[in-house]
Order: sequence, then C-alpha cells, then structure tokens
Amino acid sequence: MNKLNAIDQETIKVLNQKKIIQLLYRNKQMTKQDISKELKISIPTVISNVKELIEQGFLDEAGVGESSGGRKPTIVRFLPDSRYSFGVCITKDQVRIILTNLNLEIIADKSLDMPEELDNFNSLVLQIKKEIDHIIDINSIPIDKILGIGFSLPGTVDEKKLLLENAPNLKLKNISFENFQHNFQFPLFTENEANASAYAESFINFNGIISSLVFISITEGIGTGIIIGDNLYKGYNKRAGEFGHMTIVKDGKQCNCGKRGCWELYASKKALVNEYRKKFDDCDKKLNDFLELSKSNLLAKDILDNYLGYLAEGIKNIILMLDPRDVIIGGELSNYKTLIEADLKKKVFQENSFYNQEECKISFSDLEENASILGAALLPMEKLFYLNEKII
Repeated sequence: MNKLNAIDQETIKVLNQKKIIQLLYRNKQMTKQDISKELKISIPTVISNVKELIEQGFLDEAGVGESSGGRKPTIVRFLPDSRYSFGVCITKDQVRIILTNLNLEIIADKSLDMPEELDNFNSLVLQIKKEIDHIIDINSIPIDKILGIGFSLPGTVDEKKLLLENAPNLKLKNISFENFQHNFQFPLFTENEANASAYAESFINFNGIISSLVFISITEGIGTGIIIGDNLYKGYNKRAGEFGHMTIVKDGKQCNCGKRGCWELYASKKALVNEYRKKFDDCDKKLNDFLELSKSNLLAKDILDNYLGYLAEGIKNIILMLDPRDVIIGGELSNYKTLIEADLKKKVFQENSFYNQEECKISFSDLEENASILGAALLPMEKLFYLNEKII
C-alpha cells in the first residue's frame, strides 16, 4: 500500500508540474499566487513544483508583481529556449527541416529536393542527419537540450512502431524509422502529415486547446487529421482519417491506392493543377498562376468552381460522419482564402437539415505551409506538456 501511495504521489507531482508548464506556456509569466488560483493547487504545492522546474531549467523567477497588501508576489516566467526540437516534413517534392524552441518559434529552416527516384531511403535519412548536425553546430545547441526529431510523413503511420506503413504518392511501404535511430543522439518520432497538422492546429497559438476539429491537408493528395476531446484520433488500426481515399465518383479515375474515384483525385492540389493545364494546354504555369487567372478568366473560374464542388462534397461527408466543431483547411490553397472561401462555404452549407455555419466552423489554416512541420516539431515535446499521450 505504501508503495502504491508513493507512486500516486509521484504521479500527482508530475501532473502538477505539467499543468504549470502548460499554463505558463500560454501566459508566458504569472505570479505563484495566480498559478495557484488558476490551477486550484495550494501555494506550498506551487512553490515546491516551481522550484523543481526552475532547477530543470524550464522556468525562472522574473522579479515581483504589485502587492495588494503584504509581501510582493514573485513572478515566474516560462523559458522557451530551455529545450529545442527538430521537425522534418517529407513530401513528394522536398524534405524540409526546422529547429524550434518550446514556443515553436523557427530558429533554423532548411529544404532539400527529393530525389526523382527514391531507391534508398537510408541515404535520404543520412542527408537529413547531415543537415541536422550542421544546424546544431552553427547554432551551438547542447545535445542534452534537444528533445528529439519529429517526422511528418505522407501516408499511414504507426507511431508506436515508428513505421511508415504505406505512402502511395511516394511509392513507399513499411519504412521502419527504428532502423534509423542509431544515426541520431536523441529520440525519433513519426506521424502522418495531416495528423501532425491537426495536432499543431489544436495546440499552437490558441488560448485554449481546440477539442473537436478535422484538419484537411490539401497537397499532392488529401489527408485528414482528427481531434476528438483534445486527443488525436487514429482508430483501431492507426488508419483513421484516410478520407482522401473515400469514393467520391463511382468507377472514377484510377488511384495509386488501387481504388477508383478517390476524393484526392478530384480535390487535391495536383488534381486542380492538372485540370488547369489540360484545359489551357499549358504545363509551365503553377497553381498560383492559375488561381490568379481565375480572378478574371471565365474558363479558369469555371475550373475552380467545379473543383470547389468536389472539395465541398468531401467536406460535407466528413461533417455528417464526425460532426466536428471546426474544419480547418491547410496547404497552398489557404493562401487564396479570399478567392475561394465564400464559394466553398456556400457549397458546403447549401440547404440541408443536418448542420449549419453556426454549428460547424470552416476556416483556413493560419499556420499555412508550416502546420505539418510544426506538428512534427511538437511531437518530441508531448511528454513535457502531457502526462499521457494524446492519441486514441
């Protein structure tokens, strides 16, 4: 019984410390009295836990506040540069590597072109290691201050096994990141890129965590990340959120996954660009060129309208299946929010008896192209902020 009580007391202490770190992460600095009041923890408990967190380097004392009578209260400050994390985002076209502090502020940013034929994934990992070693060296970051490296990957991921199970657009299967751990001096973490984006959107730059959201990542394909009760929902076989491969057109176009008519074949960035290039017989222009053209050219506008119809159909299905409070759209399209937002919402919220705009908010990611890589950098920090993993 005594052993059990000791374990319980230790767990309570660790939980209180994580609550204090979370609170100060969002508020930057507070008095010990305000921490006590906000978290409903006694002043002596706050004092002892703050003392330990100062010794660990996460906090420091930053002067005193105004007194309402008696001794002036001590102000405690969160130290974002006490630890660092790497985020790595792998896509069909490039590998992007960032170093962040605990405030998810990007300190270093490096991009590498993906090889046209990815025959040896190990060689790509060694390239990433070389860049990370260089970033550590030029920024003089002590190794013991680095929490780890989070990888954002475009496919089905088992984060427990560090396994990229299937990435159809990269033509990769069963890539074990455990095999690469020996190359690095700190832990590796893996996650699907849409899940990483959802994780970032639910946690970063908000006064409180968003507890019900679906993040739709529109890139070469379409991925979705689901947050339920502030947990990342992955499902029994770790495959939840593959809405990009729900059938939107029966017996439609052939997909890399083996099925036909998948949503991403009609509503991904690649699908939109291909349709523009086909209709305009122009393979040189990029997405931003065509979207700019859509502001004045009737044919380009018609292509965009048809595309938004397919995008809306998928979103409507997601709302009916999951009933989220927020649907957030990320990817290059988010840069053109003013051009497409009104038309997209009109198509999603056309008259129906199930939902309306007050019940489900559709928005475009403020994190833009950084959502998935910041989510990756957040993965090594999870144990700092939470007692248990936020995955169901």
